[in-house]
Amino acid sequence: MSDPTANGDGPSDDPPENVGQRFDRLPETAEDRVVPGRASREEVVDWWETRFGVPPEAFDGVTLWEKGAGKIWAFGGDAVDPLDVEGLGMTLLRTRQEHWKPTTNAVQRFCTEATRNVVDLDDEAAARFAAGEDQKLESWDGDWGYLVAAHEIAGEREPIGVGLYLHGELRSTVPKGRRERMSPL
Repeated sequence: MSDPTANGDGPSDDPPENVGQRFDRLPETAEDRVVPGRASREEVVDWWETRFGVPPEAFDGVTLWEKGAGKIWAFGGDAVDPLDVEGLGMTLLRTRQEHWKPTTNAVQRFCTEATRNVVDLDDEAAARFAAGEDQKLESWDGDWGYLVAAHEIAGEREPIGVGLYLHGELRSTVPKGRRERMSPL
């Protein structure tokens, strides 16, 4: 973004815009928003609670940032704002699209306590999901859209990643580089 005062005319009346190669901290609330289209921290935390039942306290001590058009990052600490670096923490969510999409890392990190839109997969289905395979899932009676795919490991529910449920099918969105071929237990 160019300096609006560089030509000596004073500040510009144009609203601030998103700078794609820079991290900018999310505003706390929608009322604090100065960049059109940017999600607020409150909206992001509320979305995780509404969609997956993740308690807001899961984000305590985490600062939220946008880099690019709607790529939200979570950082377990604080930093100066704005910040010109390549990465900061982990990608959390993509927002500037019709349906917000959580990342695999975020689901694995923040959804251990999820209570909504979690599909529990048996050994065979979990192995297929981790391998990136889509599969019929006729028994799901919850919401359509992005789900947390989980599996019981050592007596605990563990999130595997993000699934997309449409028309009776669970689509695996496990990134190609993270797919695993496993034998069902």
